[in-house]
Amino acid sequence: MPRIEMYTTAMCPYCVRAKMLLQNKGMGFEEIRVDRDRDRLAEMMQRSQRRTVPQIFIDDFHVGGFDDMAAMDARGELDPLLHIVPHEAPVHEYDHSEDAPT
Repeated sequence: MPRIEMYTTAMCPYCVRAKMLLQNKGMGFEEIRVDRDRDRLAEMMQRSQRRTVPQIFIDDFHVGGFDDMAAMDARGELDPLLHIVPHEAPVHEYDHSEDAPT
């Protein structure tokens, strides 16, 4: 499972949406509240070069904010980053012997 860090604030609807997207995929994450700690805000800005929340990191890859993560998900790029393997459709064996002419 990858390490997911998300810089957030208390009153951020995009943070809520980002958390929901990850939770729906069964992913855990570390939430780092920047509204409680100015040092963490400075850390976020230094790591991401952005001032807005959320800022999401998967392992050491900077995903960006919620819109960036949602766009990656829509393009099918998020699941591989999260190490989520797509479920394959079950293969059904079909006995053709009954279809053969008699």
